[in-house]
Amino acid sequence: MPKRRRSSKAAEKKAGNRDLQVERFERRDLGKDIRAAGGLRPIRKTLPTSIILEQDLIDKLRKKAAKRGLGYQTMLKLIVREHIDEY
Repeated sequence: MPKRRRSSKAAEKKAGNRDLQVERFERRDLGKDIRAAGGLRPIRKTLPTSIILEQDLIDKLRKKAAKRGLGYQTMLKLIVREHIDEY
């Protein structure tokens, strides 16, 4: 089925609306919206590391992480961060 072409007036109107949306977006300060959403996390310098774990430990991490909607590596980082001061 061939695509219908828009009339030039309709295309111009759509382009004009798009330009207006872009203009409004670029004028708006989104900082307040981002902060209000609570999605900001501090940026920490991270370094890759390797650790050898038994398969059963990885399986447990994956199960617990899945219940929270996380990956197992993220879950492991949370556990380490919460309990590092105990040692």
